[in-house]
Amino acid sequence: MNKRPFLALFVAPATLAAIASAAALAAILQYAFRAYVPGSLNPGGLTLDNFFALLRPLYAQVFIQTVWICLLTALITLVVAYPLAFALVRTRNVALKSFLLITAVTPLFLGEVVRTYSWIIVLGNTGFINSVLKGLGLIDRPIQMMFTTFGVVTALVHVTLPVMVIMLSAALAHIDRDYEKAATSLGAGPVKAFLTVTLPLSMPGVVAGVSTAFAWTFSAFATPQMIGGGKVSMISTLVYQLGFASFNFPFAAALSVTGLALTFAVLAMAKRAIKPLEKIGAH
Repeated sequence: MNKRPFLALFVAPATLAAIASAAALAAILQYAFRAYVPGSLNPGGLTLDNFFALLRPLYAQVFIQTVWICLLTALITLVVAYPLAFALVRTRNVALKSFLLITAVTPLFLGEVVRTYSWIIVLGNTGFINSVLKGLGLIDRPIQMMFTTFGVVTALVHVTLPVMVIMLSAALAHIDRDYEKAATSLGAGPVKAFLTVTLPLSMPGVVAGVSTAFAWTFSAFATPQMIGGGKVSMISTLVYQLGFASFNFPFAAALSVTGLALTFAVLAMAKRAIKPLEKIGAH
């Protein structure tokens, strides 16, 4: 007799979603090894030319820029989210805790396109920031923030911030305050106690948050497309241009597969590099 009659009901949706995702990835993979036929939506025979074409300097530069933007976004998000998560966990004021929680989580309830349009209003040449600076007499001409790496990273930080805060909060909430009290009783000040106790013990959350932010940013499309305006190239925007502007679906598929492999490779290297920090946090 099945002791868990509802287990199949809970597992079935996830299983179906996994099968659908695997089928979609298999379709993209087979497209990556097919030849592009100009003027036709149907691919040709098997070939490796799509992957050899990725060795061109133009595409290599896009890969490097994508990794750089993802790393920069993940690190800035960590710096911004850590104090917010720390205050969220340690504050005892219920009203302040609710305010911080709502501030951190609210962006998750907004669509990516809506958030991106809001940043266009803020960062535009006639947007909020330039209007305020010009009204204060600090600038004579608008500062170019749209269609720049700065603008794209700023908007991406806003996208990844809620997830980073949630992961860091979970890690900080599991730290026993007695460890900090012990460090303080041994003569450590607040800063030293944080650097030697709290920060190392929160490393599992830091690792999970940075990894998630990197992977999420790597696949972002709407934000770099709208904020970058075609001047800040990332893999996702390039796939869109090749697939829906040139209809070169085989090459777009090869680019997608290579980007996915690159994501796994970067995360694996980062995992190996920060493994000692995870061991510190585990103790």
